[in-house]
Amino acid sequence: MGNEESINKYLHPLDSFPLGGIKGEPPPRFTYPFLYTPHPFAIKASEELKSYLRGKQEWQEEISRGKMFGVLVVNTPQLSTFFALWAFSGLLDGSNTQEGFVPPVFDLQKENEYFQQEDAIISRMPDGEEKSNRSRALQMWLFRQFNFLNAHGQSMNLCDIFDKETCRIPPSGAGECCAPKLLQYAYSHHLHPVCMAEFWLGASPKGEIRYDGEYYPACQSKCKPILRHMLKGLDVDEHPLVPMMREKAKEMRVIYDDEYLLAVFKPAGMLAVRGNVDAPSVESVIQETYPDVSGPLIVHRLDMDTSGIMIIAKNKDIHKALQIQFYKHEIRKRYIALLDGIVKDDKGIISLPLSPNALDRPRQMVNHEHGKEAITEYEVLERKNGRTLIAFYPLTGRTHQLRVHAASEEGLGCPIIGDRLYARTTTSQLSSSCSLPLREGSGVGSLFLHAESIDFTHPMTSERIHLEVPTDFSR
Repeated sequence: MGNEESINKYLHPLDSFPLGGIKGEPPPRFTYPFLYTPHPFAIKASEELKSYLRGKQEWQEEISRGKMFGVLVVNTPQLSTFFALWAFSGLLDGSNTQEGFVPPVFDLQKENEYFQQEDAIISRMPDGEEKSNRSRALQMWLFRQFNFLNAHGQSMNLCDIFDKETCRIPPSGAGECCAPKLLQYAYSHHLHPVCMAEFWLGASPKGEIRYDGEYYPACQSKCKPILRHMLKGLDVDEHPLVPMMREKAKEMRVIYDDEYLLAVFKPAGMLAVRGNVDAPSVESVIQETYPDVSGPLIVHRLDMDTSGIMIIAKNKDIHKALQIQFYKHEIRKRYIALLDGIVKDDKGIISLPLSPNALDRPRQMVNHEHGKEAITEYEVLERKNGRTLIAFYPLTGRTHQLRVHAASEEGLGCPIIGDRLYARTTTSQLSSSCSLPLREGSGVGSLFLHAESIDFTHPMTSERIHLEVPTDFSR
């Protein structure tokens, strides 16, 4: 395995999980890093790291402000037990290296004569195009120093990896997150990755929704392109929702249909439009069922995790007319949700501007400086067992608007139960002791958010149409 003494200082044994033991059965495949439930090995490794961190008094203030940590469980045929590798994202205590944690993929903090000299020259240059070009060239040089291995032993640098992406240029901080650092160290020292987990400690970042001690998937913007390369050669779990998405699509049904438009009930777990996974969507099913329709079909969307009513246009003129109604707030939608926590006021209005979290899509965040206006009316229907049944009436249609408005401390501070993006793991599903039943046909983590009714004016007949598919979250 190379330098044994050097490797051992990064290996943390999981003694209670001996190789081949009943309690120590490893997962059959490596963790799908973008949506997962941590394996018991990864949970134990995480708890041991959390215990270690609690003993580091000199780090407590920094950690309390928010920091992501990660663990990777590894083994080799020569090892008699499983071991954990530890990592942190970015810097910790002003350094990218700390005792017991795997080193960075590229250590810029070590003296690098070229970078230091070039950076000093650039800092003395007057502002202008020449300075910008030279600074950009130095940044690209730095990206090329980050080289990542995969399980086949193939290496690619950040520039080559992101050249295949839409953005083309790697985002700042790419390669400094936990998962790439952990896998890089494992591959470099011939350790076999078994499973992984990343968890957040401390306060939530400004505008975002994160919970102390909770597990989180690898980020989409910085990590997904890198991990797509690094996981080649490993037997990795399938996207855990894809089989469910295929099954749930069978539950879609038409609830209104005429010459100009139709409306469907979309079940929770089905995509509204085509995605990057092999699963049906409302869009694809409608195109197959109604091959003669033309122009844009989807007038408005529902999140994959949200159930309820969607209106579909059968030609571009109807599509345009309905979108104008949305723009003028002439379409009234009512959502029903079950929240974790008690909402104090019986009714009210939430006005919090939202923007995409550029570093962790598809998450959205409250952004008072650059966010777009997002307004939601709400009315409490029932309070029971520490939960609130609520009706939402969105006046705008921002992505994840209701989910963020519910979960944000600036909103209701009560996340929707089953929300895998904005709720705590412990509240992302109802416990068996809860007197409010699980959704019919729901799976683990089903989102308790349902688009129950919609009112709109028919573009051709001027008739006011009311469509409703009730739900029974509270009975």
